[in-house]
Amino acid sequence: MTSILTYRNRAVYTKDIDFIKRLIENNPNYGRCALSREICRTWNWVQPNGLLKDMICRGLLLVLKRQGYICLPPRKSTPPNPFSNRKKPKQIKVSTISLQSELKDILPLTIKQVRRTDHEELFNSLIDQYHYLRYTRPVGEHLKYIAFSKNRPLACITFSSAARHLCCRDSFIGWDTEARELNLHFLAYNNRFLILPWIRVPFLASHLLSRCARIATSDWLQIYNHPLYWLETIIDTTRFKGTCYKAANWLLLGKTSGRGLNAKTHKICRSIKSVYGYPLVADFREKLRAV
Repeated sequence: MTSILTYRNRAVYTKDIDFIKRLIENNPNYGRCALSREICRTWNWVQPNGLLKDMICRGLLLVLKRQGYICLPPRKSTPPNPFSNRKKPKQIKVSTISLQSELKDILPLTIKQVRRTDHEELFNSLIDQYHYLRYTRPVGEHLKYIAFSKNRPLACITFSSAARHLCCRDSFIGWDTEARELNLHFLAYNNRFLILPWIRVPFLASHLLSRCARIATSDWLQIYNHPLYWLETIIDTTRFKGTCYKAANWLLLGKTSGRGLNAKTHKICRSIKSVYGYPLVADFREKLRAV
């Protein structure tokens, strides 16, 4: 049976279109949200943590409508889009007294996963105030960590969904397109790492990277119901040398092309960045190549 189209790795067939048409016809009071949820339940279209792929399904319905396969009921409401009107994080003040110390003198450190906790506002505030990229709301699966010493925040670290295409990473893993599409969710991208500017503790950064690598997969499993096999990050070489990643045994995989995502020309239009990776299991290649 030939599929009509493929949307977010799901093939859509004529029988699927017929089911959606019957669902719309038999439930005239359903809005678009109710339709997408019922489709997800019927197709068992769920995330690894069991939640319905509701937003993805709504995107599919819009594609089918634009291509003339179905007629959707009119919108009942247009909820505000949090990504088009983002509010700046609330500023939370913390002690900025300089801390200059040896690492052994501030141990033990506590590293807390703060997403969906009372500390998440503090994390967002610190990143927005002191990280050069500011705070942006992560898209997809993500975790947020704060490192504390005696309840004093020292650093913030975020891991989020990995990039779909990264040439040197893909070559290092050795997976094909099918394996990458199936297994990309087993990768996480370290997109923010902040040591607060008044903290001067040698080896703190590499120590935190090593600690986070040991706990990230269990935290991911608890929230998203699947493990991680690989961590990665991209370092702007015009600003940083990546010293702490090297010290924490992350692997330098290569450089970015400088052309950006979905580049249509070979012209370099942004800074070249270094790509680092960290395997979390010995057989990461076998697990990530599996189809």
